[in-house]
Amino acid sequence: MWFRVVLMLLACVDLATLPVNSARILAVQTVCGKSHWNFMSGVLRALVEGGHTVTAFTPFPDGNQENYTEVDISRDMYCFREQNLKGAVANFSRPVSVIDLMVLLSREQCDTVYANDRMIELMRQNAATPFDLVFIEPLMSECVSYIATLLDVPVIYVIPLSVTSLMEHYNTGHFSNPAVVSHVLAAYGLPTTFVQRLTNTAIFAYELVTSKFTMSLVKRNNPRPYDLVPLYKPSLVFVNSHPVMSASSSIVTNVINVGGIHLNVAKSLPKDILEFIEQSPIGVIYFSFGSTTKMSSLPEHIKKAFLEVLAELPQRILMKYEEELEDKPKNIMTKKWLPQRDILLHPNVKLFISHGGISGLYETIDAGVPILGFPLFGDQPRNIDTLVNNG
Repeated sequence: MWFRVVLMLLACVDLATLPVNSARILAVQTVCGKSHWNFMSGVLRALVEGGHTVTAFTPFPDGNQENYTEVDISRDMYCFREQNLKGAVANFSRPVSVIDLMVLLSREQCDTVYANDRMIELMRQNAATPFDLVFIEPLMSECVSYIATLLDVPVIYVIPLSVTSLMEHYNTGHFSNPAVVSHVLAAYGLPTTFVQRLTNTAIFAYELVTSKFTMSLVKRNNPRPYDLVPLYKPSLVFVNSHPVMSASSSIVTNVINVGGIHLNVAKSLPKDILEFIEQSPIGVIYFSFGSTTKMSSLPEHIKKAFLEVLAELPQRILMKYEEELEDKPKNIMTKKWLPQRDILLHPNVKLFISHGGISGLYETIDAGVPILGFPLFGDQPRNIDTLVNNG
């Protein structure tokens, strides 16, 4: 008996003296989109909770805390926040226009980040860097790896989409099979017909050719410092993907699926929202088109049609709406901002009318709330179709 006790004590002492290594991490958010940052923030929060030290360049500062320091770059960046709905759909709904735009926008965002005073100071340190690792979102340009190359540290890409098809070959050296894996900009979750597979192949081919051509053109006509050095490839790629929202596909070993990592424990709802939800005898419908587009910019005839239908429902409607809503039906509450995660986790929320952003869908699935999808652009049609296919 005593022998076992002594052995356990010795084991505890031995384990207690093992060294614990924490990394010093530099994180750079290159895309000024709130949903993109929510995913990156979820990754960084997990790292801080694991004992690592993080310095984050972000356009969405939320305050420093222990082992976590932010550098605010919001004033320098063009942000995808509450855009006119018609303009956003026109710019981002067609793969042909999106791919060119993303290549050019990626370089603009790199220019903005690398022109930041704190970043310039950091880049001058070279080998004397206080960091061990860089986390960064690539979008559609390898220019994001420039800071890791200068500091001579590994880089990890953080991709907020559910698939890696944008710049997949550059990021991982892998090509997805277009016969079985839909492109992130495709309108379907799984290509099952000949026409869908042909279209899917065309999108993959167009992206590959166009991105390389556009990149070579801008490098030749307007070279930047990051065009003049061989840039580091990512050691790992973190993707906002999960089996519940992804078809079976082959991936390489350095691609890590971490979909849902941004999910938080529920917090208390504001008093007025909580009363609105709990005082509805047959439940509440939550209605939001996300942080990128403005619900208030809907064409008047569409807005009128929505309100007429919603006014006839017996449920109350909790709607994200950026302006004062004229002739608002009695069963509707509007707010410029709503704590979506906490609302969806309330048991009296019966339905989510959503545009189909991937992070919001993970929140909804986790809460067990049915979804009525109105996909607008980007990966949203693919996301909603995947939900339909998966039941």
